[in-house]
Amino acid sequence: MRLSIDKEQFLKALNVTSKAIANKSADPLLANLKLDLNDRGLEVTGTNKEITIQCLVPYRIGEREIIRSAGLGAALINAKLLTEVVRRMDGTELALEVIDDSIAKIDDGRSSFKLNCIKAEAFTDIDLEPNGTILSLGCDEFASLVEQSAFAASTKEQRPILTALNLEANEGILTATATDSARLARKTISIDSDAKFRCNIPAKVCADVTHLFEGSKRLTLAVSDTSVLFLFDNVIVCSRLISGDYPVTRAIIPQTFNYYLEVNAQELLAAMSRASLLSAERDYVVKLSMAEDEVQVSARSEQSGSALESIQTFQFTGERLDVSFNSLFVIDAIKALKAEDVRVCFQAEMKPFVVLNPKDDSVIELITPMRTY
Repeated sequence: MRLSIDKEQFLKALNVTSKAIANKSADPLLANLKLDLNDRGLEVTGTNKEITIQCLVPYRIGEREIIRSAGLGAALINAKLLTEVVRRMDGTELALEVIDDSIAKIDDGRSSFKLNCIKAEAFTDIDLEPNGTILSLGCDEFASLVEQSAFAASTKEQRPILTALNLEANEGILTATATDSARLARKTISIDSDAKFRCNIPAKVCADVTHLFEGSKRLTLAVSDTSVLFLFDNVIVCSRLISGDYPVTRAIIPQTFNYYLEVNAQELLAAMSRASLLSAERDYVVKLSMAEDEVQVSARSEQSGSALESIQTFQFTGERLDVSFNSLFVIDAIKALKAEDVRVCFQAEMKPFVVLNPKDDSVIELITPMRTY
């Protein structure tokens, strides 16, 4: 394999695909990126067996030549070392040549490196062809779907299914649900498709994919029985699905309420953030005390003291109510709603409550209260 390649495009591909490389792996081959120069361009692929990312550097972008002097071939090169070498070279174009399947020479006219490499045949065989149920949607739509739901997934591996974002497509609606059993977030969007599927994708993978969009317009999802492919521009991300049945969550979302609080989102966020400084050793628990003429946020710590915040902009409907909860959960929920004002709906002191955007019913955030002082 040999080629001359635009440094900027090459480095972009290395940065994207290196995100699939694990810091530590029992298999030393997984520390490498596969570089495959073929008729389409240079395919750069990285994997940790749980997630695979492939980025294509094409021969041309518009009228601009990206790859020239091409001699087809493939090789495995250490991801971290290759990326750092390319990043630190000054030239705008790099020449790369693989010699005897064992040495990769990289040269920009000023600097020259020779990196050990491995035959490409040793690389894990990964199927990146779309199959199963195919769905196309806007990247912005998918990003909002993930941003307003995935944060509620668990980060603990004790119950792997709870680390997933559950995606369900049915009758023109795509629904994303995440829960860690103490809170739940659900977001729905309309899709121009009759696709029908239900799958559990690692929530972190979904979030990481949205960070790779960088101006991409359209996303194609290919969902099979065991994996999902995300395809956008010249990037393919393949992730395993998390096996198992996702918890049935629809039944736990209350349909009727006895108390309603409408409040300025930023004022409530600021009050909870300040009050929670006095509750760090108690899982960031704050108490929301509500009446028609007064709403207060308070926190208390035997070691540190107490805090009391009064909310000025609100409307409360119902008899007096005190509810305690993990303030971080409510802060995350309000930020995800991206609303000027939020509506918090309660059934009773120790019943799960929901946080809503009064102007957008496509998102619902549910939080379980906590017992406190």
